[in-house]
Amino acid sequence: MLIEAVYHRPKLNWGYPYDRETIHLRLRTKKQDVKQAWALAGDKYMWEKSKELVPMSIFAADDLFDYWECAVKPPYRRLKYGFKLADDQEEIWMDEDKFGAEEPQMDRLFDIPFINPVDVFTTPDWVKDAVFYQIFPERFANGDTSNDPEGTLPWGGKPEWNNFFGGDLQGIIDHLDHLTELGVNAIYLCPIFKATTNHKYDTEDYMKIDPSFGDEETLKKLVNTCHSKGIRVMFDAVFNHSGKTFAPFVDVQEKGEQSKYKDWFHVRKFPLAVEDGIPTYDTFDFEPLMPKLNTENPEVKEYLLGVARYWAEEYGIDGWRLDVADEVDHQFWREFRLTLKNINPDIYILGEIWHESIPWLQGDQFDSVMNYPFKNAVTDFFIKDVTDAQTFSHAIGNQMSRYPRQVAEVAFNLIDSHDTPRALTVAGGDKNRLKLAALFQMTFTGAPCIYYGDEIGMEGEGDPDCRRCMVWEEEEQDRELFAYYQQIIGMRKQYSALRQGTFRFLHSRKGSNELVYERYDDQEKFIIAMNSSSEPIDIEIDIKGTKWEDVLKNRELQLEGGLLKCQLPAYGYQVLRCLDEDKQPQQTG
Repeated sequence: MLIEAVYHRPKLNWGYPYDRETIHLRLRTKKQDVKQAWALAGDKYMWEKSKELVPMSIFAADDLFDYWECAVKPPYRRLKYGFKLADDQEEIWMDEDKFGAEEPQMDRLFDIPFINPVDVFTTPDWVKDAVFYQIFPERFANGDTSNDPEGTLPWGGKPEWNNFFGGDLQGIIDHLDHLTELGVNAIYLCPIFKATTNHKYDTEDYMKIDPSFGDEETLKKLVNTCHSKGIRVMFDAVFNHSGKTFAPFVDVQEKGEQSKYKDWFHVRKFPLAVEDGIPTYDTFDFEPLMPKLNTENPEVKEYLLGVARYWAEEYGIDGWRLDVADEVDHQFWREFRLTLKNINPDIYILGEIWHESIPWLQGDQFDSVMNYPFKNAVTDFFIKDVTDAQTFSHAIGNQMSRYPRQVAEVAFNLIDSHDTPRALTVAGGDKNRLKLAALFQMTFTGAPCIYYGDEIGMEGEGDPDCRRCMVWEEEEQDRELFAYYQQIIGMRKQYSALRQGTFRFLHSRKGSNELVYERYDDQEKFIIAMNSSSEPIDIEIDIKGTKWEDVLKNRELQLEGGLLKCQLPAYGYQVLRCLDEDKQPQQTG
């Protein structure tokens, strides 16, 4: 047994309260090295009477490690614990300090002193059941031509960095039936605040709706109409930087060091200028139009927290998506969370971070982040076909191991966005590949998000081409693809196991395009099989139970001897639901 590979810490994603009475313990071991693992757990004030060995199971794996997990419910909310590991030759105990052959003494064990309710990382329950739809307002629909900006082009033209087509809030209101027909129950709006660009990430006034999008009454109508239809609304804001026309920055431009706002920004040298392509003040990506805000400045902090509070209180929005969130200081986000959660504990706080995000996901800042590692894994396997099933499962397993479960349950799982080429374009126009990616997205843990138009077959290269005008002429839409999205969204919404149940890979072999995984909870059990190759494949699964339903084809399957044999066509898939009373999880193979 390679004990050098064994890892645990009593914090972060390794040992944490999942809720007010449950603690999740996790352990990392070398891949396929340890055969069995247990947590030795009990109450420190009644150790001998309370201690027990709790079996652990592998919940995720990658190319190097297995990740074990168990749940413990200490009756008095205190927990002392260690681990017992076994392979074919030996058993080893692990405590806080060392490995040994003997059961460790209680005072040498790991310690979670008490589950204080205020320390439990709680995420909004509604997000676990959400299917998001991302809207780029300037390109979704033009519902009010009277507010079109000067030079607005006819709808459907080629998107450029600086052109406008007149999309607005009224256009979104006019097409909400499209969203309810599709089945989504949450929308993510790219910025709607006053700005000079078509994307609005260069905020001029955080307290005003951009006039080309409408006014405050139209926004209230949009939010209220969405809520009446069961659709949550998440706004997008940029607190890392403002736009060049933001009034305090204009003042600094005009008055230099004499400006009372000079400390609102990170100015390295006056006067403000661009020297050899680099501004003399900190910006987003050296972009002079986007000066970085000094969020440690008390006045800036008060202003921005007031912005967040205003839109949450006055309009009843359900979430904030935070642009370039990793470049803002952690203390600002801690105060941001306290401000919003005091208004509405169920408001969703989502950070735009493209990489490992555990520093922001400890319960004091964001609820979750945009899951770009998920997007990358899905793109490589389903869309590009450049990885095999094993590599894909390892990428997903690695991502699952990174965060507490309550974070994973509300992760924002996207396959494309306004910042990336559209998935269908990356797939070379092959909608069969998009279908597989969407099916995995709809049957995986976390909140899936559809980028506007994906459901009708829209394409687009990288920004700005991925920001094309939404196609509303039904004869130009892929209605078969729309119906497929309807079906898999409806399936996800119908069965809780596909949203909040346990997830496990059953088959994901090296060199294979065959992928089989399981979702289950106390109510239902599912097995999903996919073939991401252009050739048919034969699959064989040891499967408990004799009665299963092919959910998407609405037919029953009678199995004999607990063995499922079938041929999946090129890019084929099956979603099987167990109809037997015994819905125990499968054995991995």
